Amino acid sequence: MEPSDREQSSQELDLEEITRKISFLDKWREIFSYHRLGTNNTTSQNREGNHISAGETEDGTGIPQPKGHGQWPSSSLCSIPKPSTISSKSGGFPISLAVATKLRQSLFGNTLQVFSSDWTEAYFRFHDPFSDLAFALEVGKGGARSIQMAVQGPIIKYLLFTRKGKDCNFLSLRATSKREQDHALAAALAGALWAAGAARKATICLVTEDAYVAPTPDYSGDGVTERLQLFELLEKEATEKFIYDHLQCFKGEGSRGVILFLYSLIFSRTFERLQKDLDVSTTPLLRPNAGGFPCSQAVLNMILTGRASPHVFNRYQEGKSQEMLSGVLTRSDIGYLQWSKDTSEDDRLSQVGSMLRTPKLPIWLCNINGNYSVLFSTNRQLLSDWKVERLFDLYFYSGQPSQNKPAHLTVDTHSHHWERVRHEDEHRPGRRFSPVEMAIRSKWREATINWNGTVPLF
Repeated sequence: MEPSDREQSSQELDLEEITRKISFLDKWREIFSYHRLGTNNTTSQNREGNHISAGETEDGTGIPQPKGHGQWPSSSLCSIPKPSTISSKSGGFPISLAVATKLRQSLFGNTLQVFSSDWTEAYFRFHDPFSDLAFALEVGKGGARSIQMAVQGPIIKYLLFTRKGKDCNFLSLRATSKREQDHALAAALAGALWAAGAARKATICLVTEDAYVAPTPDYSGDGVTERLQLFELLEKEATEKFIYDHLQCFKGEGSRGVILFLYSLIFSRTFERLQKDLDVSTTPLLRPNAGGFPCSQAVLNMILTGRASPHVFNRYQEGKSQEMLSGVLTRSDIGYLQWSKDTSEDDRLSQVGSMLRTPKLPIWLCNINGNYSVLFSTNRQLLSDWKVERLFDLYFYSGQPSQNKPAHLTVDTHSHHWERVRHEDEHRPGRRFSPVEMAIRSKWREATINWNGTVPLF
């Protein structure tokens, strides 16, 4: 080869190298400006409709079909953030004005009301991995808080009793990694949606770049509902994988992840099933109160049981006007306890039935004076072996910013020291027991609770 030919070849190689590096830089520039990603992103799908995982496409969007499972994405490069907004070409069903109107009516009872700021700012975010609260979500205020706490129960279920290769103890919860947090959240959200869909189909809502519904005099836009695409999945495993691939849409700051989960819950349940679940006493799923929108019991029961039962008693009861009211029909994995200083024990309709008080697993969502929290045991046999129920430990997570680790309680159900002075709350004269203890006693009536050196919460 002549010197001139070698020089020309070398220049061509240099140009190719420069072009390759520019392309590489452009790719990373797109990643770091991920809020604008998706403009040119489309879903990769094969001929059979099996979607490709997030590790194989830039945004990993798609609708897994019944036979399409794929593998969980590897942990390499998992720290690279993905967009909370997906491409409009992702293959879902765009929302229509009729569906958006029906959704708004179900939530608020009208089409002009929109979510308050505590809802629009809410998403699913964990505390730091490998910490005393590595298993726990950071929760906000207002109505969205109750949904975050309701999802906390299935997260604990996954970390303690579902994932393989881990012991069922508190140390394993503290050792939760970021990757395990992501898997737990995906499993919790998918499990709730699959149960709401009667174990037949789940529908997931994601926000796209484009709006499909324009505001009208009878419908107020909120900037989210009008941009929804709906994805239907026909297998639980495919549902969990799809959520995992799009987890940033639920856990990213500014993603409105809690609203998207609530929407997905309603669409998975379907408007028809929802109407059958509810009874004549039911108000809209969200109720205006002091500037916010607390969740109705129907929403919480839908997360816990898959059915939007508006009451907490067992099965059906007759109301004050002889109308038939609908309660909880079956035991679920996660239970529910409540106590309020304003509730009378004679009010039978407000008393939690055994279906919720005795779940399949020792995990309870608690409503204590209107504040939502979670109570759980690491012993799976607690509710299936009466000998275990004599003396046992519980952990209590309130979600309060001041709580840096769950309270460790020891419960003795065979002591009879209800009147012991040492259980008095010295800071509240006339109050012998903390509200948390009262909630526990709604399940174990004459139990004594030792806080093991922790100041009683609430």
